[in-house]
Amino acid sequence: MSQQTFDTYEEFWPYYVAMHSRAATRWVHLTGTLTGLAISAYGLARGRKRYLVALPLIGYGTAWPAHFLIERNNPATFGHPVWSLRGDARMIRTMLAGRDAELAETAAKWLAEHGEGGHGEGGSADGGEYGQGGDGRG
Repeated sequence: MSQQTFDTYEEFWPYYVAMHSRAATRWVHLTGTLTGLAISAYGLARGRKRYLVALPLIGYGTAWPAHFLIERNNPATFGHPVWSLRGDARMIRTMLAGRDAELAETAAKWLAEHGEGGHGEGGSADGGEYGQGGDGRG
């Protein structure tokens, strides 16, 4: 897939979710971000500002490999860093609210509308059929 361009964050959001079409990718993001946030908060509470580096290191350190190894695409951060950070926060809030299925639906819809097929051989890692996933690669 070629680099996508968007005029607004609201146009970007469905694309961002589609680049996280596999549940495993979303859960790795959530785990990495919350772990990094917890360590950073602990460091601040203890007056150890160097712990703040845990958020980007652990957050990106878990998310990016998930894109390469699970989702088989490039992180949206590479082309849209600010909107991706906002998207990650929104995605995690949605998941913590118990609405992960909404994210899967948004991803499937975007991928179907933009001609994206399944992940590599055999469709979605979530067990769905064509259109349930997408590798986002060009």
